[in-house]
Amino acid sequence: MQFEDFQSGTWIQQYKYKSFLPVPVSYEWTWQDPRINVLLEQATQALGELNAYTRIVPDVDLYIKMHITLEANTSSGIEGTNTTIDEAVMDERSILPERRDDWHEVRNYINAMNNALEQLVRLPLSMRLLRDTHEILLKGTRGEHKSPGEFRRSQNWIGGASLTDAAFVPPHHTVIDDLLTDLEKFWHNESIAVPHLIRIAISHYQFETIHPFLDGNGRIGRLLIPLYLISNCLLDKPSLYLSAHLFKNRGIYYDSLTRVRESNDIGQWVRFFLTAVVETAGKGRKTFESILTLRQEMDQFVVSFGRRAADAHNLMLLLYNKPVLDVRSVQDELGISYERANRLIATFTENDILAQVPNRQRDRIFMFKRYLRLFKDE
Repeated sequence: MQFEDFQSGTWIQQYKYKSFLPVPVSYEWTWQDPRINVLLEQATQALGELNAYTRIVPDVDLYIKMHITLEANTSSGIEGTNTTIDEAVMDERSILPERRDDWHEVRNYINAMNNALEQLVRLPLSMRLLRDTHEILLKGTRGEHKSPGEFRRSQNWIGGASLTDAAFVPPHHTVIDDLLTDLEKFWHNESIAVPHLIRIAISHYQFETIHPFLDGNGRIGRLLIPLYLISNCLLDKPSLYLSAHLFKNRGIYYDSLTRVRESNDIGQWVRFFLTAVVETAGKGRKTFESILTLRQEMDQFVVSFGRRAADAHNLMLLLYNKPVLDVRSVQDELGISYERANRLIATFTENDILAQVPNRQRDRIFMFKRYLRLFKDE
């Protein structure tokens, strides 16, 4: 299938509305647009450079945890949740009651991603894995009554108050199984020569167009991207997350997906996707560089503690893993007395490593502000 000849699908008359039936995608894709070749080369190089950092940065899993948290927070934000990155790394007891629903949705995303990564070690990327991931994503949240872990058995829609005034109506639920079977085949079809970055670009479009769940399609569709890259060895760790770029450019993001369906312009979508990979991988690489610089400074700071350097070192490792905490957390995690933990935090605060969260006089919370700022800047 050549991009320039692509016909995205047809509108099917249903009762009082029309649903969109996309064509299958498990083809050998080609294109004439040289801009795609250039972007594909740039994206592949940028992804390789980003992946190299995950191999050389010490204790990289500590920082990958923050990448996952940032992605969870931003991807959920695209769907309307309102949680800051500072809140996303807090314990539930530190979250104000009126903000806990949004916090739970972000935490579910983190748990869903971590579970999917564990499954990828022993299972191939599949619809079964996505269903399991979806079940965790919606568990105990506002979407828990929308069939978590199950593909829809009724019609859904995007935008508008009903099917008759919807902005987009995905395919009827009776054709979902065939479309998803074709999409899964596309992921693993070794008889076609299609670069993986092109496959995942097309796969994301197709997944969002099928909209197979009653809720959570956007989050699962974006989560699919790093899972695909890891399953095909383009990444060792989930270090690439596109949600920040997509959120910043969400108007173009949605328009690009719509343009494929309405104008058959899949080339424009692929260019947008590859550009997102180039820019996001570049920012991710700079973040890792900043982490290495910060770590060197913090290592020098720890040495200054003399006989208490072991406690300081352990607290630093804890802060990379949990950059917002209270004295009780330090006491429990480091296995030291409350008074010793309190003195340690006081020293870190006096040296401007930690900052107390405002308006928390009774339950004091401290944040590793310089570290958090690296991810906010993404």
